[in-house]
Amino acid sequence: MSQVIKLLKDRGYTLDFIYRDNKLFTSDKEKSYEAGELTIVDEYRFEGDSDPADMAILYSIETQSGEKGTLVDSYGADSSLELEKFLEKADNKIDH
Repeated sequence: MSQVIKLLKDRGYTLDFIYRDNKLFTSDKEKSYEAGELTIVDEYRFEGDSDPADMAILYSIETQSGEKGTLVDSYGADSSLELEKFLEKADNKIDH
């Protein structure tokens, strides 16, 4: 996952987003975004080599105002249903 994060940072996805209280915040908590202000550009799923329960999903996200960043969440049994519902309201460029 660290290699993908580095690649995304090289592509301008420099913010680290945190989900809290039904908003996405920058890691410094100076800005917050509603789901309607976001576009999910891509997602990457990772499984731990030694522990299959160690699963994560990395989202590359752009805001309407042009900021780019990433958000990491667990998936599977440990995923946040609240975060999933929030991200469903965002614009999504991913083809499933």
